[in-house]
Amino acid sequence: MVEFYVALTGDDAWPGTAERPFATITRAREAARAADGDVVVNLRAGTHSLTAPFKLTGADSGRHGHRIVYQAYGYGLESQEEVVISGGREVTGWRVDDGVWLAEVGDLDTRQLHVAGRRVERAGIDGLPGSATATATGYLLGSAGPLGWHSPADVEFVYRGVYPWTEARCAVATVTGDGPVTITMVQPAFGWAVDLYNSAYEGQTTNGPGLPSRVENDASFLTEPGTFVLDRSRPGKHVLRYLPREGEHPEQTRVVAPVLETLLHAEGTCDVSFRGLVFADATWLRPGRERGFLHYHGNDFYEGGPIDQVAFDEGAWVMVPAESSTIPACVQFDDSARVEIEGCRFTRMGATGAGFSRGSNLTVRGCDFDTLSASAITVTDATAVLIEDNRVHHIGLEYSGSPGIAITDTRSCTVAHNEVTDVPHCGIVAGPGERTRILHNLTARTMGVLADGGGVYLSGPQGSSSDNGAVIRGNLITDTRTPYNFGLYTDYGATWVTVEENIVLRADSTSVLTVSPPLENVVYQNNFWDADPIGAADPPPGVTYQGNTTFTDEDELEAATATLQARAGVLRPRR
Repeated sequence: MVEFYVALTGDDAWPGTAERPFATITRAREAARAADGDVVVNLRAGTHSLTAPFKLTGADSGRHGHRIVYQAYGYGLESQEEVVISGGREVTGWRVDDGVWLAEVGDLDTRQLHVAGRRVERAGIDGLPGSATATATGYLLGSAGPLGWHSPADVEFVYRGVYPWTEARCAVATVTGDGPVTITMVQPAFGWAVDLYNSAYEGQTTNGPGLPSRVENDASFLTEPGTFVLDRSRPGKHVLRYLPREGEHPEQTRVVAPVLETLLHAEGTCDVSFRGLVFADATWLRPGRERGFLHYHGNDFYEGGPIDQVAFDEGAWVMVPAESSTIPACVQFDDSARVEIEGCRFTRMGATGAGFSRGSNLTVRGCDFDTLSASAITVTDATAVLIEDNRVHHIGLEYSGSPGIAITDTRSCTVAHNEVTDVPHCGIVAGPGERTRILHNLTARTMGVLADGGGVYLSGPQGSSSDNGAVIRGNLITDTRTPYNFGLYTDYGATWVTVEENIVLRADSTSVLTVSPPLENVVYQNNFWDADPIGAADPPPGVTYQGNTTFTDEDELEAATATLQARAGVLRPRR
């Protein structure tokens, strides 16, 4: 085995030994390419700041059955060092004006800010003042006087619950007039929103995105301690404003602005491992630009093109994108095989934590995911995937439709013994696939913001027989929060699914057997709940409902399922 070392006190001209380490992980990558056999790159303690994404290609693969490992020094030992791979930039040079910190930051652009290691919110207000009317290009405020916004072109509108499961974002272009006030929105995002967000349900028709639920990022909104604004009104001379919390001092408090959108991108890379590293401080700028963020469902958003009308009940319909894109990951693996991520942490990111597409033999084990704007883990079009023993919490902080863990178009993917808590929508989502296994996970306090989802959600065809279908077994699903949710949700034409030995507590509805398109070859057996699923009294033809137990007393349910509950969640000791 060959070992290299990287330290903040190192020098890339040195040989990369323990005594004379490299200074950068990119130099270690070059050394690993030239080495034979197993290679271990040991990163010493500290924040290793990237000025560009760390990229791996096929040339960075292990060869002839060997692996290349990037790990924190002392990984697995009590003496393991804390190593942070950061895409952020420290903000200094603050001045104080009427209690607000101001810093000239040049052309810096970001949507997030972290102060003393904690995420702080963008300043905003709830909705528009006065009476507002939507127009083809924006809004007309009839009774309001001058808005007093300092930099209207930096303002962003948030539309929470356009559909119950949807949250969109569009930027403002101009604000003119002093009563009435005309707000013109950035195109093409607003025009796309007007075309996309149309529906009919229970006699009610919606047209366009409606009025914003929240308005963000102007200095006039800066009234709550622990909030910030980025003023980009002068190109190349941006100003960051921050209203501090009690006890913070501009010369003693570390402030970091995420700059990079991608920390690590591997393409065609095989036999590589990452162990014990912290990936942190990344952003995603697209939602604030001219194309906006027109969310539809889960991690998907609309980028223009055909829109279809889908009927799902008598007289009810909704417009949906014919094609959509996926929120990117800040750590992304494409066309890669035999990749392992173990014992790492993903935090303070403006998009998804870890993403995988078109790969095979992929493992994410024993990792922590927190303080993310979108999902923790997404997997698309991959084979032989294991997502095991991970803790996911406080994700979807900007994009509330984001699930904790999402897989789609996968083959032989197992999601087991994970703990997903405090998320704004679904905990674990599985789209169409084959041989999917969702086993012994714990989800709690899901569906905290948007509606129409569940702790565990599965949709679409899952195989062609019971032999290659999906199995949802032994999961503990508690406290799905918003109205209109289903703790354990098989939806939208799910086929060849076995749902067994799960426990559902304190959901708006435990599950639902009557969906559109209908379920086919779906078996619900030996599950435990505190209320009957919708449709359980008369299961539809495609559903077998047998051996399930409904408890009216929660204490009795807890006692009867204690063994199953003890097996759900992470394998590591809970903190």
